[in-house]
Amino acid sequence: MAGVVERRSIDVVPDDERHGSAVSQFTLWLGANLQITAVVTGALAVVFGANAFWALIGLLLGNLAGGAVMALHSAQGPRLGLPQMITSRAQFGVRGAVVPLALVIVMYIGFFASGSVLAGQAVGELTHLGGTVGIVLFAAVTALAATVGYRLVHLLGKVAGLVCALTFVYLGVRLLQRADLAALLHDRGFGAPVFLLAVSLSASWQLAFGPYVADYSRYLPRHTSTRATFWWTFAGSVLGAQWSMAFGALAAAAAPGAFVGHEVGYVVGLGGSGLIASFLYLVIALGKLTINILNTYGGFMSLVTSVTGFRGPGAPGAEGGGRSLSPRGRAAYIAGIMAAGTAVALLGKDSFLASFKDFLLFLLTFFTPWSAINLVDYYLLSKERYDVPALSDPTGRYGAWNVRALTVYAVGVLAQLPFLATAFYTGPLVAPLGGADVSWLVGLTVPAALYWLTARRDTARLVEPTVREERAPVGSGG
Repeated sequence: MAGVVERRSIDVVPDDERHGSAVSQFTLWLGANLQITAVVTGALAVVFGANAFWALIGLLLGNLAGGAVMALHSAQGPRLGLPQMITSRAQFGVRGAVVPLALVIVMYIGFFASGSVLAGQAVGELTHLGGTVGIVLFAAVTALAATVGYRLVHLLGKVAGLVCALTFVYLGVRLLQRADLAALLHDRGFGAPVFLLAVSLSASWQLAFGPYVADYSRYLPRHTSTRATFWWTFAGSVLGAQWSMAFGALAAAAAPGAFVGHEVGYVVGLGGSGLIASFLYLVIALGKLTINILNTYGGFMSLVTSVTGFRGPGAPGAEGGGRSLSPRGRAAYIAGIMAAGTAVALLGKDSFLASFKDFLLFLLTFFTPWSAINLVDYYLLSKERYDVPALSDPTGRYGAWNVRALTVYAVGVLAQLPFLATAFYTGPLVAPLGGADVSWLVGLTVPAALYWLTARRDTARLVEPTVREERAPVGSGG
């Protein structure tokens, strides 16, 4: 087992272990997005009031905007050789990073649960054991695959990308045989609130990848072009998500009564019965397996990052002389995530659709400020250079707690509340805007501006370029 399981956790990947090309990001993120939860996300835009025409446009705008932010995070991986969330220590402090990390872990558990609900339906139908047993079986397979690590993740991404792409072409044809596309797109009445909801749903989908997207580009060679990493990630994620979401929006518009509450069954029913149905259930499970492994693997990274932040240099998996995390330790972290995610899935499976929409929008409140701070610091202030050993030293360059960054983060979260619209909370400025939720725009712009204004004169944190960086600047090669 030790020879199969990935050795690296949150420690920097040495140059002699780097491999692959930026094209691998396209196949991974295409496969990660061609799956049933993205279909449901697109359907939500129609379920909650948008017509198909404006839902498709809103979903596209959200995917483009959120995908650009997500891909900027991906481009950090080859440069630093580190998982995404450990770089938050450069902004928030070695221990202060636990604040966004705790919320990231909640996100991973939530996405693990939502994926397990839908995949559990498919596994339950495939095995004839029912949804509850299907959820448990799916969760166990996810945890096992996440324990193996990086190479298996990318392999599954390639397989799922090809299989799911062919399947979605087939399902799209079957949908258009049942529904009149011209009739579905005929209603073009514009409603700003539901249009902005569509934008927010797809933007939140993309932004939610931000906290772990660099985990899957960190093994690329250091000289890999930043532009190549950005564009291949962006293309795969936006194409896959828009493809799935457009299918979901059209399916919900064509048959809202048959689709809502029976998402997996409806999609499989489009394809046929017998062996075809069994194959489609298998494809749905495969697509969810790919994304749920990403969530589990990312949750594992975040947990290790949180723990080692309080242990300092020398902790398992820590950069700067730390010993590697054992396969047994890795399995223990992942088992904890699996147990929590499975429990949430079993408790929430009967009210999945409405809960998932509110979950997505609520998460967006906490991740847009983190994303804004991370990107401004990395690209504009630190100029793509971090002192990697200092990321595990609370007494080093980045300190234990960065009160300034944490304050900006808190302001970024609070600034969104007046604009937030969910089932359990609606801000006072939502009604004057016609019910539109624009909180994610506020969450990106306010903390980005505040952090740049307050941190731009902090020269003590800047890292001078090394000889290797001067000879091989980022953007070369790839």
